[in-house]
Amino acid sequence: MATQYISDRDHYEVVIKKIRSAKSMLWIGTADIKDLHIAKGKDSEPFLGLLSRLLKSGVETRLIHAKEPGPAFREDFDRYPNLKTTLERMLCPRVHFKIIIIDGQWAYIGSANLTGAGMGMKSSLRRNFEAGILSDDPSLVESAMEHFDSVWRGEHCPRCSRRQYCSDPIQ
Repeated sequence: MATQYISDRDHYEVVIKKIRSAKSMLWIGTADIKDLHIAKGKDSEPFLGLLSRLLKSGVETRLIHAKEPGPAFREDFDRYPNLKTTLERMLCPRVHFKIIIIDGQWAYIGSANLTGAGMGMKSSLRRNFEAGILSDDPSLVESAMEHFDSVWRGEHCPRCSRRQYCSDPIQ
């Protein structure tokens, strides 16, 4: 088993690299999602380009986020038509966790939102101070998956007192 402490730039170097290696499933839970860019060869591309390629290769991808992203994200989203049809996405205004599950084998649990300042290519002078862990410990991965999936299934929806802020309640 491997559990690694992830801080600051490691989010980009380690977690994004692990996401790139996804073969069957990728679940991402984040409070905030913005126009995150990542390296692609000598250039950069929106993180959504990576998600698009993963979906095309058959990686089941779920995304839970707390609010609608801004116009730059929506513009990038529209550049990848398969995201509209194959990305499983939901909004939950109560989501504040940052959980990434890769192939049911790895879990990132930490503070970084899916933003440039949280996980992106920004310089050390502009990036957030973030911390988390990346682990393949089966009990930790299973617990993170169950937590994510309970929100995905809408388990909390019937008793939620924030439904008035939910644009598309699951239940």
